[in-house]
Amino acid sequence: MRRRVESTRFRPDVDAPAWRGGHVPYDIIKEGTIAFVVVALLTVALAVLFGSPDEYPLSIKSWSTYHPVDFANTAVKELDGTSASALYGAPYNTASPGQKLGPFTLARWVGVRIPVHSARDFVLGPLASLPGEPVLKGDLTQYERATPATRQRWLRAYSAAPISFSNGVLRDGATHAGPVPTIISSLTQMARSGALDQGLITQSGFYTTNYTLPLLFLADGSYLSSVATHQHLAGDQWGLMNETGNYPGQPWLWLYQLWYQIPPATTAWSASADVWAIMATGICTMLLLLVPFIPGLRDIPRVIPVYRLVWRPWYRSEPRQEASAGREPQKQH
Repeated sequence: MRRRVESTRFRPDVDAPAWRGGHVPYDIIKEGTIAFVVVALLTVALAVLFGSPDEYPLSIKSWSTYHPVDFANTAVKELDGTSASALYGAPYNTASPGQKLGPFTLARWVGVRIPVHSARDFVLGPLASLPGEPVLKGDLTQYERATPATRQRWLRAYSAAPISFSNGVLRDGATHAGPVPTIISSLTQMARSGALDQGLITQSGFYTTNYTLPLLFLADGSYLSSVATHQHLAGDQWGLMNETGNYPGQPWLWLYQLWYQIPPATTAWSASADVWAIMATGICTMLLLLVPFIPGLRDIPRVIPVYRLVWRPWYRSEPRQEASAGREPQKQH
């Protein structure tokens, strides 16, 4: 019984014929050395000519030094639980459902993984760690033992009074505010000394690199956003891919930052823009990875012969190469 042999059709987008053309010697060591030397010289020359942005890191100390009133107002919001981080939701608390993907509350699915209590972690806890402050200790005890209604009355009275800063002292005209003026003034002095930065970082241990609390505290005020806007790093300035000032940033981040600039993210998606941006970037990334397997997309390089521009020296000699291989030169159409 004869075995039936079926011929397979040649698929130009998958199958590759055996190479029968000519060969050119290539010294990869020499080419690599030349490339390294050129890149090294360009790097040194551009570094000398343009330098690099050398910005000091933002800290609680710099914030309270340059904008002590903004710091004090933010501290009051942390105490009464009305700051952005206090109302954020997961993974810090349960104050809000968090960002959603359509009807799906993804933040609640994740849950509270990094519990943050704004009043305790940003204000009361760091102040309680200060040694040798009997008056402050008494005020903290009075505040913690007061009822929630009494605390809110004190905070409203303090917020209603104007706050100013002069001669290194935070001044307010609040009356009937209980221990709140002492607490806010002490926290401001602690922040200006730099002790609050360390106190926020070391709450979970002395040796730690967890900057969650300082970053959340900074983000709750207006200092961080004002610096970001000045340095062209705000969200509506494509800040995710910018360096400070006019320096170009990371171009590979443009796809992620793109979704924050188009109307869906700036209108209907604004409350959950991060989730939508992650999903859209993920879908585009998967499409890019699957290009070799998607019919039509994988044919684009063959249909649009850009490769002929890259290898134009060889294609100019293609008839000669084919003739030397014993084949009839193909006509160019």
